[in-house]
Amino acid sequence: MAIENLFKDEATEEKGERARMASFIGAMAIADLVKTTLGPKGMDKILQSTGRGQSVTVTNDGATILKSLHIDNPAAKVLVDISKVQDDEVGDGTTSVVVLAGELLREAEKLVNAKIHPMTIISGYRMASECARNALLEKVIDNKLDAEKFKEDLMNIARTTLSSKILSQDKEHFAKLAVDAVMRLKGSTNLESIQIIKKTGGALTESFLDEGFILDKKIGVGQPKRIENAKILVANTAMDTDKVKIYGARVRVDSMAKVAEIEVAEKEKMREKVQKIIGHGINCFVNRQLIYNFPEELFADAGVLAIEHADFDGIERLGLVTGGEIASTFDNPESVKLGHCKLIEEIMIGEDKLIHFSGVAMGQACTIVLRGASPHMLDEAERSLHDALCVLSQTVNDSRVLYGGGYPEMVMAKAVDELAKKTPGKRSHAIEAFSRALVAIPTTIADNAGLDSAELVAQLRAEHHKEGSNAGIDVLTGSVGDMAKLGISEAFKVKHAVLLSATEAAEMILRVDEIITCAPRRREDRM
Repeated sequence: MAIENLFKDEATEEKGERARMASFIGAMAIADLVKTTLGPKGMDKILQSTGRGQSVTVTNDGATILKSLHIDNPAAKVLVDISKVQDDEVGDGTTSVVVLAGELLREAEKLVNAKIHPMTIISGYRMASECARNALLEKVIDNKLDAEKFKEDLMNIARTTLSSKILSQDKEHFAKLAVDAVMRLKGSTNLESIQIIKKTGGALTESFLDEGFILDKKIGVGQPKRIENAKILVANTAMDTDKVKIYGARVRVDSMAKVAEIEVAEKEKMREKVQKIIGHGINCFVNRQLIYNFPEELFADAGVLAIEHADFDGIERLGLVTGGEIASTFDNPESVKLGHCKLIEEIMIGEDKLIHFSGVAMGQACTIVLRGASPHMLDEAERSLHDALCVLSQTVNDSRVLYGGGYPEMVMAKAVDELAKKTPGKRSHAIEAFSRALVAIPTTIADNAGLDSAELVAQLRAEHHKEGSNAGIDVLTGSVGDMAKLGISEAFKVKHAVLLSATEAAEMILRVDEIITCAPRRREDRM
């Protein structure tokens, strides 16, 4: 006897072909959504939230677009996750990874329709990805030992990364900013010490790199505007208790004089606290919370610069770069680690005053100040620059570089094609399909630039069958160009991560043969 219903009423299940179909369609739809943002001529998307304020984001960064989508299809969620991981891991290639996974599934769908079992396809894809990886490894260039050439490589990678973003018009300027900032890190991949401040107004080209640390705050009234050889105490403590707050307190007294006594006592407590803080031998005090007028006055009298309400990111980073720790009690000064820097002064950027700490203990710290016409522009510029910084900091550690512009995909496709010819059995169809999926990336780059992709990719394939060719698509002239001369380079780590993540995601989705959606939980009527 067959069981009628195994699941609750509202639970749904898709089986076999239908489940596979749903997965393929969801994944391909996501890939098609971000496909138009790929490459130097990719388009932007506007994302509008439905929440309060209806905030608008204009971006062509794959991970940002996918992060903002609320998706119902489970296979599409897998692709969103791989683009997030790609963003966290290497910073760039977030669109490529989704497009490649989508193309692999598009090819797999044709094979499944031709009655080839998913496991055969997966086994073919595995062989193909291994072969493609080896082909990439043969073509890497490593200039780690030659500092001049390595810096040129970094500049090329930065230019290539930025050319598909909003900063492409001023990519020379920003590539230099990014490379200088990353070179200061001396091989660390901790981007915490590079701070990005966004200030509206001015043109993008007025952005600059500043050694040291800039805090987005004003210096208070009557306080020293410039301090040399500063000793900084970074704190998170309440400095606003010198008045009796009416709202929080209930005080019963028999005359007003008593209230005055309480206020005097509160003031004394505050004075003691300030004395303890000054007793650390500091000349700059940065607090996370408010500082009221009375303690501010005491600090000003003692010649200590007091900065209140510094945002949490600000004080965390300030502690990091000046070598201090965030303190909240001040009874034993010897255990508190103070921060040090050579000079604190007030600077103007546009209309705003900011506080500049230069000569900080952590030599690699620097601040990039971005200028731009509107907040949307600045947000997108920050995302673009962050991508470039991530890629560069990874390249400093793993200095292998490849040419860009569809060159690596063609190299991999050629090697995979050779493998397909040698492989007997049905797997060879899957290996051929893998090669077709790889060619989809240069095809998309050409399509997005409004070029004739079929013509260009055919020319590119012919070029690659010659020995030692460096051919790739030159989008600006709309023809096949020499990537070495044009200086279009990409980090090996990015391409490697794209290849592996996309293949694994496609495999995972291919294995699906049933989708079960749970019944929603009902709220019981508690009447």
